Amino acid sequence: MKKIIALIVAVLFVFAVGSVSFAADKAAPAAEKKAEPAKAEKKVAAKIVQVTGEVAAVDAAAKTITVKGKKGDVVITVDDKTLADIKAGDKVTVKYATAGGKNTAKKVTKAEKKAEKKAETKPAKPAEKK
Repeated sequence: MKKIIALIVAVLFVFAVGSVSFAADKAAPAAEKKAEPAKAEKKVAAKIVQVTGEVAAVDAAAKTITVKGKKGDVVITVDDKTLADIKAGDKVTVKYATAGGKNTAKKVTKAEKKAEKKAETKPAKPAEKK
């Protein structure tokens, strides 16, 4: 009788260990699948960089502008509207993102000339009566 009980306990132990290992095998791929989207979300976001300088060149075919900055020339891809507003020789400040070796403009601000700025901000004097 003791041998039969020992045999039954041994068989139950084998089934218990086997079922736990099968459950662990099925749960592992599910955990890996959940981890993959988290990795995808952690992709490095494009860093926003700013350059201020003179526009050295405008390439309408490639939709790019080249800005002479303090650290050298930077080629930046711009949209059609910005491309129409900018010409070589303009002073600009460009905020752009670098992704995949390509610089894409996020914001382009054209610097106003000092003479134009003073003329706009200074009110005209009224005419004197004699």
